[in-house]
Amino acid sequence: MSNALFDKYGGFKSISRIVMDFYDKVLDSDRIGDFFDGIDMPKLIDHQTKFISALLGGPVSYSDERLRRAHASLDLTHEDFDEIRRLLSETLSEHGFSPQDIETVMIEIEARRTSILSTGVS
Repeated sequence: MSNALFDKYGGFKSISRIVMDFYDKVLDSDRIGDFFDGIDMPKLIDHQTKFISALLGGPVSYSDERLRRAHASLDLTHEDFDEIRRLLSETLSEHGFSPQDIETVMIEIEARRTSILSTGVS
């Protein structure tokens, strides 16, 4: 993917705002909010901004191995992953992403499901 989506939606500054709004939803989620107790949120938001930027074709990359290591101790389930997808999709929509562009991001997220879920490899 080119950096077209990264540029189309305003680069790092806009993506940082999207990620902050996304984490407001995540922290309010009954399903996954507790995963973030005691987490350094500014650091996490910085990492997630870079990750979402990479998914949009921005100038950052995240290896599947890096994703595996970052999530290995969390024991996330498919239901947790689906909640993240739902909240991210909702946030992207609120920030003016077109349905096609949201689907492109969801395909990129889905491609990383098994790297993020320690229980996802079956």
